[in-house]
Amino acid sequence: MRLLDRYLLKNYVRIFALALAAFGGIYLLVEFFEKVDDFLEHKAAINLYLAYFFWKIPVILKDITPLAVLLATFLTLGGLSRHGELTAMRACGIGLVRISRPLVLAALVVSLLLLVGGDLVTPLAAHNTEFIMRTEVSGQAPLAMKRDSLWFREGHNIIFIRLAEPKKNQLQGVTIYEMDQNFHLRRRLDAQKAHYDTSAGWILEHVKIHDFSGGRNLKNFSARKLLPYPLQKKPENFNAAVRRNDEARLQDLYRQVRRLEAEGYDATRARVDLQARIATPFTCLVMAFLGIPFALQRGRASNLALGIGISIAIGISYFLLQATLLAFGYAGALPPWLAAWSGNLLVGMLGTWMLLNTRQ
Repeated sequence: MRLLDRYLLKNYVRIFALALAAFGGIYLLVEFFEKVDDFLEHKAAINLYLAYFFWKIPVILKDITPLAVLLATFLTLGGLSRHGELTAMRACGIGLVRISRPLVLAALVVSLLLLVGGDLVTPLAAHNTEFIMRTEVSGQAPLAMKRDSLWFREGHNIIFIRLAEPKKNQLQGVTIYEMDQNFHLRRRLDAQKAHYDTSAGWILEHVKIHDFSGGRNLKNFSARKLLPYPLQKKPENFNAAVRRNDEARLQDLYRQVRRLEAEGYDATRARVDLQARIATPFTCLVMAFLGIPFALQRGRASNLALGIGISIAIGISYFLLQATLLAFGYAGALPPWLAAWSGNLLVGMLGTWMLLNTRQ
């Protein structure tokens, strides 16, 4: 590694670490004030406070790392320009692309680390924070899950759901076992799906009804196209049972896509989530490409306050763009890969264009 690269990377790593600490501290402080009322209301033990915020750190790092990369890139090059070092390097025949190369490679390494950490650590951390808040603090009983299906009990009934889609107010593959007081099977209802009506509650669709009347042998069989059924849980109660994107590993998302497609369900959301999980870490690389021309254009005017302001403004704009593109992907208006990668491609192209048009 050349002396110039070591010098640039030393400054870059120092600013990057400080930016992570600063953004992370602000994030934790905001999170504390948002959650403290819930902890106090349920009289949670101090160890739950500590456990929650410990597991929250990997999730926070995933969110703030792109901003830290952008700020580190901006201030590293801005510092060189402010102290005349950039002018001296260029006077020695060192081009801007050569000066920027170690910063881009550093951002690429951070992206790869974020991709690996986001697959190995972040899903576990996200699951544990959700479990602590919903189960250990709020006292909500967890639903029994096996992969993406779930079991739960209401009174004497045992309900199995193959796939819950609370955002669509739908349940897929519903089986209801109605038991008597002696826990003998009275009826079994198999429904292709169920949808929630705000006035009528849950309505089973394409239902097969097996009547055992408490015995072991089938007494009667019937079928209904629609059948209202008094399930107590509402769609929002299934949110905790749906494995979120940040709680699943890449291999889990891939298997979910394959399973949904094999069973004839709509796998659009799962495909978008899979592509987004791969694309999101490379936001760091994109932010480096965008931070370089901004720093070079500002020159000696590049300072800490300006760098923080630009980083936050660009970060908010990027994440709004990405959220919009993902929404189009979930709705089927864009192919999953295009919805997940378009934000990176557009911002990366913008940064590259600005860099090429910066005075060499």
